[in-house]
Amino acid sequence: MSESRHLSRRGFLAGALATSALAACGTSEKSASSGKGAELTHWDQMVSQEPWIKKEIELFQAARPDIVVKRTQQASGDLEKLLDLAWRGGNAPDVFKVPSDKLDDYVEEGRVLALDKYATLEWQKTFPAYSFVEGVNAINGKVYGAPFDGEAPWVQLYVNNKVFKDAGLVEADGTVKIPKTWDEVTLFAEQIVKKGNGSVHGIGFGNSAFAMIPWWTELFTAGAGYPGSMPSGFPGGLDPRTGKFTRSTDRVVSDFLTLFLEWKTKGFVVPNALSVDDEISRQHFARGKFGMIVGGVWNQPGWTELGFTDYSVTTLITPEAQQKSFFYHGPGKYSLAISATTKNPDQAWEWFTWYHGLDAGSRWVQELKGGLSSHPEANDPSKIDFAPFAAYVGMAKLILPGPSPALRNPATANVVPKKITPDFDAITTGLYTGQIKDVAGALAKLAEEQERVFTEALDKARKKGHKVSLDDYVFADWDLTKPYKWDIPEYIGAK
Repeated sequence: MSESRHLSRRGFLAGALATSALAACGTSEKSASSGKGAELTHWDQMVSQEPWIKKEIELFQAARPDIVVKRTQQASGDLEKLLDLAWRGGNAPDVFKVPSDKLDDYVEEGRVLALDKYATLEWQKTFPAYSFVEGVNAINGKVYGAPFDGEAPWVQLYVNNKVFKDAGLVEADGTVKIPKTWDEVTLFAEQIVKKGNGSVHGIGFGNSAFAMIPWWTELFTAGAGYPGSMPSGFPGGLDPRTGKFTRSTDRVVSDFLTLFLEWKTKGFVVPNALSVDDEISRQHFARGKFGMIVGGVWNQPGWTELGFTDYSVTTLITPEAQQKSFFYHGPGKYSLAISATTKNPDQAWEWFTWYHGLDAGSRWVQELKGGLSSHPEANDPSKIDFAPFAAYVGMAKLILPGPSPALRNPATANVVPKKITPDFDAITTGLYTGQIKDVAGALAKLAEEQERVFTEALDKARKKGHKVSLDDYVFADWDLTKPYKWDIPEYIGAK
């Protein structure tokens, strides 16, 4: 998935507590460089993106043979726990992928290096405006991270071209028909099953590892006038225009879930969806066992590795062919950080800035086709020779800047609602299995619970002295069809 994140839950909290360090695990890969200069340890979680990171290390070391980068791929296990162990054992990596939602914690604990010596205003301006944001990748005016990937809809609908062609789902010019509406997905799925005599299904997913139906729900409702794909900081299901939890009152969500259950009842969905995981499901899609799957751009390098390239991609499938809303993102991101305990901060910075640079970003987009770069210059669809990925790059226009409670009031970082059981993920799975029968009733109960725990979280934060209210989360004048204007500096330290 994405190598970065949005506004953190406690992004505006600061502090510095000394912490000790711990012993590392994983598979290391040392470059063949024979330079005798600094040696850097680097941790990431790249698997399908591995060809890119290997090449970048090789190119970097060719340019700087005095710096050796020893990479460890932490593809399995809990990265947060592994980093904790490394710090306690005194073996923290010099440069590392920050686990989601942890940068602010690591700053507070004194684990990461402030980059103010290096991250000058001139360097920041090599990135787009709002790339460095107080509370995201900067705290108390000090930069700790940088954006790596660019903004695009995080989830897409993939179409197996051969399955569609075998079912006769082609335009007059022979190209496959790309569904744009809920009805078209339904009709196409039905025709695939009919033409395949039941041996090929229209729709597939793998739910055993984690809930996938919410991915489908977001993809099919985000463009329908329901703000379902918001920047972090909003409780799930909250409509920023009203401050209400509207999954139960906005019919688009319940209508889609009802449709999804109809797909299952009519036999359009693979019967083993709950017993296989997403990875296996993606392989089944590549082998033509079904025609449509929902996933992210991270699917594409894996399919290329399997030798499967005959597919198309789209996103924001709406009830009618009308765009009423979009995906939304917040300002600023981060990917890597430099350890506060590194013995080679200058060399670590050189690798850090190489990794986040335009040239590396261009190779990420145009060679690996791993996603968008934070550098817009790298994201030119005309320079991409693979149609599905070029289509994905072109989707950048479908994600807009959205509002953020934490930018309006930093104290909202202290509002942390309790986890609800069952949550939306569990409810959608329960509906699919038949354990939950009433779609509207289940969503209404969830909204009621969400409002209760959110109110409790606001009260708890106020009792601790934080000035927060529901008004911090309400943006009544927000137009879903237009970019939201952030009232923050374009760069940290800019006058």
